[in-house]
Amino acid sequence: MEIILLERIGGLGNVGDVVSVKNGYARNYLIPENRALRATKANKDYFEAQRDALEKQNAERKAEAEKRAKTLEGITVTVVRQAADDGKLYGSVAVRDVADALQADGHDVERRIIDLADAIKTIGLHKASIRLHPEVEVEIRVHVARNADSPIPEELIEETQEEEVEVVAAGEAEIEPSAEAVEAAADAEPAGEDASEEEDKDSSAA
Repeated sequence: MEIILLERIGGLGNVGDVVSVKNGYARNYLIPENRALRATKANKDYFEAQRDALEKQNAERKAEAEKRAKTLEGITVTVVRQAADDGKLYGSVAVRDVADALQADGHDVERRIIDLADAIKTIGLHKASIRLHPEVEVEIRVHVARNADSPIPEELIEETQEEEVEVVAAGEAEIEPSAEAVEAAADAEPAGEDASEEEDKDSSAA
Protein backbone atom coordinates (compact mmCIF):
# COMPACT_ATOMS: atom_id res chain seq x y z
CA MET A 1 0.00 0.00 0.00
CA GLU A 2 1.20 3.54 -0.76
CA ILE A 3 0.98 6.01 2.10
CA ILE A 4 1.83 9.65 2.83
CA LEU A 5 3.98 10.11 5.94
CA LEU A 6 2.71 12.69 8.41
CA GLU A 7 5.96 12.60 10.42
CA ARG A 8 9.47 11.27 10.05
CA ILE A 9 9.61 7.50 10.51
CA GLY A 10 12.90 5.68 10.75
CA GLY A 11 13.56 3.43 7.79
CA LEU A 12 10.73 4.94 5.73
CA GLY A 13 11.14 8.67 5.16
CA ASN A 14 10.25 12.22 6.14
CA VAL A 15 7.06 14.26 6.39
CA GLY A 16 5.23 14.28 3.08
CA ASP A 17 7.09 11.35 1.52
CA VAL A 18 4.96 8.86 -0.39
CA VAL A 19 6.22 5.34 0.34
CA SER A 20 5.07 1.75 -0.10
CA VAL A 21 4.56 -0.49 2.93
CA LYS A 22 2.76 -3.73 3.67
CA ASN A 23 -1.00 -3.39 4.07
CA GLY A 24 -1.03 -4.65 7.64
CA TYR A 25 1.71 -2.23 8.73
CA ALA A 26 -0.29 0.68 7.35
CA ARG A 27 -3.76 -0.38 8.49
CA ASN A 28 -2.85 -1.72 11.93
CA TYR A 29 -0.17 0.76 12.93
CA LEU A 30 0.66 3.83 10.85
CA ILE A 31 -2.84 5.00 9.91
CA PRO A 32 -4.54 4.39 13.30
CA GLU A 33 -1.64 6.19 15.02
CA ASN A 34 -2.15 9.20 12.71
CA ARG A 35 1.37 8.82 11.40
CA ALA A 36 0.32 8.38 7.78
CA LEU A 37 -2.54 8.60 5.30
CA ARG A 38 -3.34 6.32 2.41
CA ALA A 39 -1.95 7.90 -0.76
CA THR A 40 -5.32 8.46 -2.43
CA LYS A 41 -5.82 11.52 -4.62
CA ALA A 42 -8.10 13.09 -2.01
CA ASN A 43 -5.53 12.55 0.75
CA LYS A 44 -2.70 13.90 -1.41
CA ASP A 45 -4.71 17.05 -2.06
CA TYR A 46 -5.51 17.31 1.66
CA PHE A 47 -1.86 16.91 2.63
CA GLU A 48 -0.64 19.55 0.19
CA ALA A 49 -3.24 21.96 1.52
CA GLN A 50 -2.09 21.27 5.08
CA ARG A 51 1.64 20.74 4.44
CA ASP A 52 2.89 23.95 6.05
CA ALA A 53 0.72 23.48 9.14
CA LEU A 54 1.74 19.83 9.51
CA GLU A 55 5.46 20.59 9.13
CA LYS A 56 5.19 23.43 11.65
CA GLN A 57 3.32 21.18 14.07
CA ASN A 58 5.97 18.47 13.75
CA ALA A 59 8.76 21.00 14.38
CA GLU A 60 6.98 22.28 17.49
CA ARG A 61 6.52 18.76 18.83
CA LYS A 62 10.19 17.99 18.24
CA ALA A 63 11.29 21.17 20.03
CA GLU A 64 9.06 20.34 22.99
CA ALA A 65 10.43 16.79 23.10
CA GLU A 66 14.01 18.06 23.06
CA LYS A 67 13.20 20.39 25.95
CA ARG A 68 11.63 17.54 27.91
CA ALA A 69 14.58 15.26 27.14
CA LYS A 70 16.85 17.59 29.10
CA THR A 71 14.80 16.95 32.25
CA LEU A 72 15.03 13.17 31.85
CA GLU A 73 18.51 12.63 30.44
CA GLY A 74 20.68 10.55 32.77
CA ILE A 75 18.22 10.31 35.66
CA THR A 76 18.03 7.18 37.81
CA VAL A 77 14.78 5.75 39.16
CA THR A 78 14.60 3.06 41.82
CA VAL A 79 12.34 0.01 41.74
CA VAL A 80 12.15 -2.12 44.88
CA ARG A 81 11.87 -5.89 44.47
CA GLN A 82 12.47 -9.00 46.52
CA ALA A 83 15.36 -11.12 45.28
CA ALA A 84 17.27 -14.28 46.04
CA ASP A 85 20.80 -14.24 47.48
CA ASP A 86 22.26 -14.49 43.97
CA GLY A 87 20.44 -11.30 42.93
CA LYS A 88 17.74 -12.92 40.80
CA LEU A 89 14.34 -11.32 41.28
CA TYR A 90 11.24 -13.15 42.39
CA GLY A 91 9.45 -12.00 39.27
CA SER A 92 10.64 -9.20 36.99
CA VAL A 93 10.57 -5.45 36.37
CA ALA A 94 8.58 -4.43 33.30
CA VAL A 95 7.76 -1.19 31.49
CA ARG A 96 4.81 -0.47 33.76
CA ASP A 97 7.11 -0.60 36.80
CA VAL A 98 9.51 1.88 35.21
CA ALA A 99 6.58 4.19 34.39
CA ASP A 100 5.36 3.96 38.00
CA ALA A 101 8.85 4.76 39.31
CA LEU A 102 9.09 7.77 37.00
CA GLN A 103 5.65 8.91 38.15
CA ALA A 104 6.74 8.64 41.78
CA ASP A 105 9.68 10.92 41.00
CA GLY A 106 7.43 13.49 39.34
CA HIS A 107 7.88 12.47 35.69
CA ASP A 108 4.66 11.65 33.87
CA VAL A 109 5.76 9.33 31.07
CA GLU A 110 3.41 7.09 29.11
CA ARG A 111 4.21 3.38 29.15
CA ARG A 112 3.97 3.10 25.37
CA ILE A 113 7.04 5.31 24.82
CA ILE A 114 9.26 3.45 27.31
CA ASP A 115 11.42 0.65 25.97
CA LEU A 116 13.29 -2.11 27.79
CA ALA A 117 15.35 -4.51 25.71
CA ASP A 118 14.05 -7.28 27.97
CA ALA A 119 12.20 -7.55 31.25
CA ILE A 120 14.63 -6.92 34.13
CA LYS A 121 15.19 -10.02 36.25
CA THR A 122 18.18 -9.14 38.46
CA ILE A 123 19.13 -6.67 41.16
CA GLY A 124 21.38 -3.89 39.88
CA LEU A 125 21.56 -0.94 37.51
CA HIS A 126 19.82 -1.27 34.15
CA LYS A 127 18.98 0.97 31.20
CA ALA A 128 15.70 2.01 29.62
CA SER A 129 14.99 4.34 26.72
CA ILE A 130 12.16 6.81 26.33
CA ARG A 131 11.04 7.82 22.83
CA LEU A 132 9.65 11.32 23.27
CA HIS A 133 9.29 12.00 19.55
CA PRO A 134 10.13 10.09 16.36
CA GLU A 135 13.37 12.06 16.26
CA VAL A 136 14.16 12.36 19.99
CA GLU A 137 15.06 9.59 22.41
CA VAL A 138 16.60 9.71 25.87
CA GLU A 139 18.14 7.02 28.05
CA ILE A 140 17.60 6.64 31.78
CA ARG A 141 18.90 4.24 34.43
CA VAL A 142 16.74 1.86 36.45
CA HIS A 143 18.13 0.88 39.84
CA VAL A 144 16.54 -2.36 41.02
CA ALA A 145 17.15 -2.91 44.73
CA ARG A 146 15.84 -4.84 47.74
CA ASN A 147 14.90 -1.59 49.46
CA ALA A 148 14.58 2.06 48.53
CA ASP A 149 17.62 3.08 50.60
CA SER A 150 20.05 0.67 48.92
CA PRO A 151 22.96 2.65 47.46
CA ILE A 152 24.06 2.07 43.88
CA PRO A 153 27.46 0.29 43.91
CA GLU A 154 30.16 2.56 42.50
CA GLU A 155 31.38 -0.08 40.07
CA LEU A 156 27.88 -0.35 38.57
CA ILE A 157 27.72 3.40 38.06
CA GLU A 158 31.08 3.42 36.28
CA GLU A 159 30.16 0.45 34.12
CA THR A 160 26.87 1.99 33.07
CA GLN A 161 28.41 5.38 32.33
CA GLU A 162 30.87 3.76 29.95
CA GLU A 163 28.00 2.19 28.00
CA GLU A 164 25.55 5.08 28.05
CA VAL A 165 24.08 6.31 24.79
CA GLU A 166 23.49 10.05 24.40
CA VAL A 167 20.17 11.58 23.43
CA VAL A 168 20.02 11.24 19.65
CA ALA A 169 18.15 12.78 16.73
CA ALA A 170 16.99 10.66 13.85
CA GLY A 171 19.78 11.81 11.58
CA GLU A 172 22.37 10.46 14.04
CA ALA A 173 20.86 7.11 14.99
CA GLU A 174 17.89 4.84 14.34
CA ILE A 175 15.51 5.41 17.24
CA GLU A 176 12.39 3.97 15.68
CA PRO A 177 11.77 0.26 15.60
CA SER A 178 12.90 -0.89 12.17
CA ALA A 179 10.18 -0.79 9.56
CA GLU A 180 10.68 -4.49 8.96
CA ALA A 181 10.22 -5.34 12.64
CA VAL A 182 7.03 -3.33 13.02
CA GLU A 183 5.68 -4.61 9.71
CA ALA A 184 6.15 -8.17 10.88
CA ALA A 185 4.19 -7.44 14.07
CA ALA A 186 1.46 -5.44 12.35
CA ASP A 187 1.01 -7.37 9.13
CA ALA A 188 -1.80 -9.65 10.35
CA GLU A 189 -4.78 -8.10 8.56
CA PRO A 190 -8.32 -8.41 9.92
CA ALA A 191 -10.16 -11.29 8.26
CA GLY A 192 -12.71 -10.40 5.61
CA GLU A 193 -11.65 -6.76 5.40
CA ASP A 194 -13.38 -4.89 2.64
CA ALA A 195 -10.98 -2.75 0.62
CA SER A 196 -13.73 -0.45 -0.60
CA GLU A 197 -14.73 0.23 3.00
CA GLU A 198 -11.17 1.38 3.70
CA GLU A 199 -11.32 3.77 0.75
CA ASP A 200 -14.59 5.25 2.06
CA LYS A 201 -13.09 5.78 5.50
CA ASP A 202 -10.05 7.53 4.08
CA SER A 203 -12.13 9.78 1.86
CA SER A 204 -14.37 10.81 4.77
CA ALA A 205 -11.31 11.46 6.94
CA ALA A 206 -9.88 13.73 4.29
